[in-house]
Amino acid sequence: MRLREIRIEKGLTNKKISELSGVPIRTIEDIIKRGDCKFSTAVKIAKGLNITLEELAKPTD
Repeated sequence: MRLREIRIEKGLTNKKISELSGVPIRTIEDIIKRGDCKFSTAVKIAKGLNITLEELAKPTD
């Protein structure tokens, strides 16, 4: 999952991602740390960041 890379590319904080997606900040932090999440959470994040699920779920290099 590319959430960390996308956050950096877009210049967003974890708090801002939380606000845009409606996902708790602690969950955002856990996703960045673990690199995965539930499908329903990924949908909320992708929608909040205006990106596709494919962009979010693409494996990191």
